Amino acid sequence: MSRTAQMPTVEQMEKELHRVRYNRTYRKTLSSTIAVLITVAAIAILVSMLVLPVLQIVGESMTPSLVDGEIVLSLKGSKYDKSDIIAFYYNNKILIKRVIASAGEWVDIDADGNVYVNNVPLNEPYITEKAFGDCNIELPYQVPDGKIFVMGDHRATSADSRNTAVGCVADEQIVGRIIMRIWPFSRFGPLN
Repeated sequence: MSRTAQMPTVEQMEKELHRVRYNRTYRKTLSSTIAVLITVAAIAILVSMLVLPVLQIVGESMTPSLVDGEIVLSLKGSKYDKSDIIAFYYNNKILIKRVIASAGEWVDIDADGNVYVNNVPLNEPYITEKAFGDCNIELPYQVPDGKIFVMGDHRATSADSRNTAVGCVADEQIVGRIIMRIWPFSRFGPLN
């Protein structure tokens, strides 16, 4: 018994042509969607690394302002004023501290933990407990050119510019100014 090849009907040919066209359109749509998603992801990564780095808080040196586990957004290339919170590189880590004084200014700290910049007491509503902390610099201390003097908000435990191990922060070390808390959502919002 031999089978003879049966010619497809016009209806079958139209169905097959429709299926082939659908598959071709589906593949084009899928590949263009994937290309768009990859492009958007690449742009998001570049923006987050170059302009708006996202950082996670580790440790307690900035409590109560920033708490361990919170996620913050920083802005690169901005001007840093007193009381701004900045992130900077130190020994292959990123530390987050508050700007206390700029280049040329004099910093002094009394035994009770009161901070003075150019002999004027610093108004620090962001700290809950004052402490002299781990300080091995000679006070009063003049901030060197091109540097920023920083301190953590939890003064008793923070390793910062009061100790020569960390010292003052140079412009090239700075990752950016912390502008917003993005996690947890219950504390979402700008930082000042």
